[in-house]
Amino acid sequence: MKGLPEDRAIRFAQYIIENGATVRETAKEFGISKSTVHKDVTERLPIINNQLYRQVKAVLEKNKQERHIRGGQATKMKYAHGG
Repeated sequence: MKGLPEDRAIRFAQYIIENGATVRETAKEFGISKSTVHKDVTERLPIINNQLYRQVKAVLEKNKQERHIRGGQATKMKYAHGG
């Protein structure tokens, strides 16, 4: 996804908020690296739109707190399918 970093940051933020998405899911959706998504929403977004940044930060914090649960579910699925 090309374009101005400021526009990208806003699009990523909107996607994360609307879908409760992780950085990884957002990167996959837009076909861009996780590093780019993370940099755009954590470094550029606060300068561009602080209110939007606060909303994204809340979603990302929630995802971070739930990370261990998703990891456990993935492991459970792996072994349930003979992995």
